[in-house]
Amino acid sequence: MQLSPRQERIVEIVKRSGPITSQQIARILSVTRAALRPDLSMLTRAGILEARPRVGYFYSGKPTAALVAEEIKKIRVGDIKSLPKVIRSDASVYNAIVTMFLEDVGTLMVVSAEGYLEGVVSRKDLLKVAAGGGNLQQMPVSMIMTRMPNIICTTVEESVHAAAKKIIEHEVDALPVVRPAGDSRRLEVVGRITKTTITKLFVELGEANK
Repeated sequence: MQLSPRQERIVEIVKRSGPITSQQIARILSVTRAALRPDLSMLTRAGILEARPRVGYFYSGKPTAALVAEEIKKIRVGDIKSLPKVIRSDASVYNAIVTMFLEDVGTLMVVSAEGYLEGVVSRKDLLKVAAGGGNLQQMPVSMIMTRMPNIICTTVEESVHAAAKKIIEHEVDALPVVRPAGDSRRLEVVGRITKTTITKLFVELGEANK
């Protein structure tokens, strides 16, 4: 989080002299209380400063990095998920390669005829089988996909932070976003989250603080 020069000065004053009223801060900076109001509001919303009625402002003691981490952990997968890119389990490996190229993705979710998650196939999976030869138009994608229960999934309620940790720990490029299908143990694919999705989120957060 990037603070303006005046906001940085306010934080320094509160660190040194807090608790301190807005009127006292305004007097030190030689500005009006009205001019300070937006800065103080932003600093309190960000958690850098805290305000108590009839007492004034004081420093929360939380470093900026910790405050940013807290905000990131509040973001849910459902807030940033994108549409899933799926292929039927009875489709050929050739069709999977064409679909991956046309959709410009690195991972496809493999679903049954009813639309339930059955597997995941990655660019690496397709490269391996293509390099090994064989009739790609006759080979079903179900022969090379990673199957349940070995698929790492996420849900709309899970935090983006937790989903990102799964991507790193399991060394995958994408996670299917799923929800239970009725009373069965089957899962319905409702979205996907990828390394690119998370990168875009961090860029947007950075741009928002300019």
